Amino acid sequence: MSFINDNFMLKNETAKRLYEMVKDLPIIDYHCHLIPRQIAENYKFRNAFDLFLSGDHYKWRQIRTNGVPEELITGEADEYEKFKAFAETMPMLIGNPLYHWTHLELKRYFDIDETLSGETCEYIWNRCNELLAKDEYRAQELIKRSNVEVICTTDDPADSLEYHKALQGFSTKILPAFRPDKAVEIGKDTFIPYIEMIGVKSYDELVAWIRSRIEFFDSYGCRLSDHALEYVSFATGDPKAAFDKRMAGETLTKYEIDSFKTAIMTVCAEEYVARNWAMQLHIGALRNNNKRMFEKLGPDTGYDSSNDLCIAEDLAAFMNHLEYQNKLPKTILYTLNPKDNYVIGTMLGCFQGGGIPGKIQFGSGWWFNDQRDGMLEQMKALSNLGMISRFVGMLTDSRSFVSYTRHEYFRRIMCNLIGTWVEEGEYPADYATLEKVVQGIAYYNAKNYFNF
Repeated sequence: MSFINDNFMLKNETAKRLYEMVKDLPIIDYHCHLIPRQIAENYKFRNAFDLFLSGDHYKWRQIRTNGVPEELITGEADEYEKFKAFAETMPMLIGNPLYHWTHLELKRYFDIDETLSGETCEYIWNRCNELLAKDEYRAQELIKRSNVEVICTTDDPADSLEYHKALQGFSTKILPAFRPDKAVEIGKDTFIPYIEMIGVKSYDELVAWIRSRIEFFDSYGCRLSDHALEYVSFATGDPKAAFDKRMAGETLTKYEIDSFKTAIMTVCAEEYVARNWAMQLHIGALRNNNKRMFEKLGPDTGYDSSNDLCIAEDLAAFMNHLEYQNKLPKTILYTLNPKDNYVIGTMLGCFQGGGIPGKIQFGSGWWFNDQRDGMLEQMKALSNLGMISRFVGMLTDSRSFVSYTRHEYFRRIMCNLIGTWVEEGEYPADYATLEKVVQGIAYYNAKNYFNF
């Protein structure tokens, strides 16, 4: 029997009972990196490598750690040999979430009970490929069988959204999410080429362009934005002067960079409030740390890490700046460094209000924290400092069409946590209330929060 069984991660009877209340609920995946074109064209996967490993830098990092040459990871090696390198790495991943995720995926989508290893690699490769050859394993069918109600992709403001338009009749809502990082990050090398690409000539033109693109995204059902920030900026200098100086090729001071970013983020927040969008702030990634490999492979290839900046003062100042002007949208705060769990957990309570349950959210364990301990620490901090019953729950943050098992993983961990509190006498066995709590976290809170 597979170790992925009915009681996987459920350590007591209350946890098992709670999980029965949530296991069949639909999934709202409000933040992911699926490619809309692949959904619209109902992509057919070539083989198990294409499905499980193509573009997945979570796995690439661990295969490298196992001593596998880059040729067998991102190089030109045969795809079966790359899959075999992953299979041979798998038994070494005790304690790593990839071990659980991978076997959940094999069980739920391919009914494979065997654990992946060098010995089982050929069988699992052949079994997966046999099924992937069938039309019911194309991209849209994988989404349907995963019981996904809403998917929010991550899209640049300049995107035409043509694939979202093509998907408007699909049974799962495929909605864009607005990610304007390239227009915000004035200090990065990508800024000038991006501004030239979109054709704006001044700060005022950029502001007008951003407003127009938010309106365009809204017309396609967009309900939230996403900002990936090393830290949240707050400064009150002249954003027009900073824009002109940067476009002239000059180097900006940190104060000038922060002033520009504060101004543009304020413009965005004002538009989000007007449309009842939520604003996601992903804080604390230190990206592209390995210059040699960045020059060879580019970004998002497994060379990022957690940052350790002090985020509290500027985050509070920025949120206060918006709140004071009545421009603070619904906001989800994520941290890549768990040292900031209590910074964010306490920050939430300063800016709740407006009659919106959980208006300011502590986002689920993100990226490197997207594992059992990371999710537990996030939920415990939220429970200690705020109200977990209003938590909008899990998201995949993934490029994979079979990563919806991460919602199952989260639901099992969440039900076990709450079930343990009940079993240990810290909360009564009031199953009517418990059902509302766990079903809210698993599904209904997100549905209501994002107005889906």
